Order: sequence, then C-alpha cells, then structure tokens
Amino acid sequence: MPVQTFTEEQVRRYHRHLIMPQVGARGQKKLLNARVLLIGAGGLGSPAALYLAAAGVGTLGIIDFDTVDLSNLQRQIIHRTDAVGMLKVDSAAETIRGINPDVNVVKYPVALTSENAFEILDGYDIIVDGTDNFPVRYLVNDASVMTGKTVVHGSIFQFDGQVTVFKPGAGPCYRCLFPAPPPPGAVPNCAEAGVLGVLPGIVGCIQAVETMKLILGEGEPLIGRLLIFDALAMEFSEVKLRRDPNCPVCGDHPTIHELIDYEQFCGLPSREPVGTH
Repeated sequence: MPVQTFTEEQVRRYHRHLIMPQVGARGQKKLLNARVLLIGAGGLGSPAALYLAAAGVGTLGIIDFDTVDLSNLQRQIIHRTDAVGMLKVDSAAETIRGINPDVNVVKYPVALTSENAFEILDGYDIIVDGTDNFPVRYLVNDASVMTGKTVVHGSIFQFDGQVTVFKPGAGPCYRCLFPAPPPPGAVPNCAEAGVLGVLPGIVGCIQAVETMKLILGEGEPLIGRLLIFDALAMEFSEVKLRRDPNCPVCGDHPTIHELIDYEQFCGLPSREPVGTH
C-alpha cells in the first residue's frame, strides 16, 4: 500500500527532509513509495544502498549472486567482517534493516541474465547499475531501453570514476557511447587493476543523489552528461553526450528488439559471472 501518512517515528527520522522545501512531506512520500533496483551489492551498490535506505526509499531490490569475501571489505562498506562467506544480498539486507526498518529489501541471489532481466526490472522505477562486467552493462542497457526504465550508471577504475543517467526517450543510452564492447582483456576490471577504497564511496553516493533527484523530480539529472571524477587531481569535469540516431537499440530505426547472448557479444565464455567492483 502506498504511504499516505507518517508515523511519529517517521516524522522524527525524516525531519531534515521534511523541513526542506524541495522535499517536504510530498517528496518524502515519493521516496517511501519508490522502488529502486541495485545491480550489484559491491563497491558502488554499497554506498548507494546505504544512503537510499537512510533516505527512506521504500523498496530496494538487490541483485547479486556472490558471497562476501575478505577482499571486498576494503571498499564494499555495506558488509562487515562477520559477514564473510554470507550471500551479499543477505549481508546487505541485514545492514539495511539496522539502518531503516521502513525499507523493504527484495533479494535476488542470482545472476542477471537475458532470461530473467525483464521479470526482475519490471517491478522497479529506477535501476542503479554498479557492475564492472560488460555483458551485464549491455544487458541492463538494452532491457531498460525496451522497458522504458531509467538507469543511473556508475563506473570506477583505480583513481577515476564516472556517473551518468540513461533515461529512455530523453537522452542517449549506453550503446550510444559504446556501440560495441572492447576486445576481451583490453580493459582490466578492478580485481585486475585495483581501485582506491574510498573511490566507489564517492561515485556510489553521486548515484544515490541522482536517484533521489529523479524520484523527487528536482534539479537537473545527469541525462546527456557524463560526470568524470579524478581523485588524484581532485577534479570533476563533464562531457556532453548525444543520442546516436543510428543506435541499434534506441536509435531512429533500432535493429535490436530482443535481448541477445551478451557473453557471446562481448567475446566471453558463456555465463561469465557478474562483477560488482
């Protein structure tokens, strides 16, 4: 049932939101009634999930088939040492419950595939993409364009991060930027190249900000804009993005009308595991 009124505890919990003219009671109800799906409970999904939960986003879906490893704890702040060996979705749900019992966590301890993508994405308003896996990035993009879902995209590498928003019909999609994936092995992932532990916290928090702006209908989302963060120089820069009219998915005459074999498209063995920074 949609939230219509606040309990006394909710008034106290969300007081700093309720006194903001850009949020207020109306905006807080939007947050409590929103449904957001996080692709991955890793480096980017961790801070995004924590802040979206604290803000009162009512339903958070989390998809991640992996278990917590000791090497994750350097950056995946939703997990704790005593969670090593647990499914990440279980660990994340436990942490979120401790932050805000208002939040309904829907757990998907599976890999996102062409077979289940439409069914899982269907129940959500906004998708927060925190993967470092090209097959899943293209899968999320194509499924979101076909279903009209907005994606808040983030990526990180060593000291650098990027965030943008892909909103079907209002700007470019991921394939407009990258029509085809790089050759296998050409771009190392975080497990191979490393990442500064705090970097995903910064990028994931920006993804949470963009998600909340979209829910509230406030501000200027990063649609058609790629925000680039250089931690070494402590600089933000921005690149304008344009929709490609020849894009095979969101272009004027799309040629892709159904989900494909993304592992084969990216030149990877079938059923390449989902990576989450």
